[in-house]
Amino acid sequence: MLTNQPKICVALVSDDLSVLDAVTPLADMFEVRIDLIGSGWRKVVQQLKKPWIACVRKMQEGGKWRGTDTQKLKILNEAVELGASIVDIELNTPKLAGLIRKTRKHAQVLVSYHNLKETPPLKELKAIVVKQKAVGADICKIVTTARTFTDNVTVLQLIPQFSPTTNIISFAMGSVGQFSRILCPLAGGIFTYASVAEGKKSADGQLSVKELRGIYGTLIHD
Repeated sequence: MLTNQPKICVALVSDDLSVLDAVTPLADMFEVRIDLIGSGWRKVVQQLKKPWIACVRKMQEGGKWRGTDTQKLKILNEAVELGASIVDIELNTPKLAGLIRKTRKHAQVLVSYHNLKETPPLKELKAIVVKQKAVGADICKIVTTARTFTDNVTVLQLIPQFSPTTNIISFAMGSVGQFSRILCPLAGGIFTYASVAEGKKSADGQLSVKELRGIYGTLIHD
């Protein structure tokens, strides 16, 4: 029987502060989706009582950020000043290694890769994680899109290739990929993501934190 509670990062997609009281006890940390929240994100982070990740997701990787890389980095720097403990930066960001060295002086860096079309073979995913580590990632995040149930197996197989010496997150999006979202932290991933409630997800296939805690509760006894 499993003995450790999996860690859950709850994605915040709006500046509705009324949800925080209910979800904070269930969350280990928050992901502040600045690209989805808009200017109200500053008001949100002032109310957070758990560690949080600053994220400005590009449209090419499933977000809604339409600004320049320079504007994005300025916002991420502001987020660090406001208390972000982790900054999410995409692997395809220009001049990434230098940016990471600068950011790591003040916060951890999560280097992310999103594939909105498919789940590449395990060999390709391993090569991507190697690149993430090479540029100095504190946390490596791989998110693909599940087309078949086997894609869940592929992204989950990636985790023990690097864990526990590397902080890694690996799962697939889409309803078919929910299995991998649930099992990610049970397979050695450092945490998984959840929404604040049903209908308020930040990505396809994301379960609510209440649903996830319920699932883990049937598997785990402290």
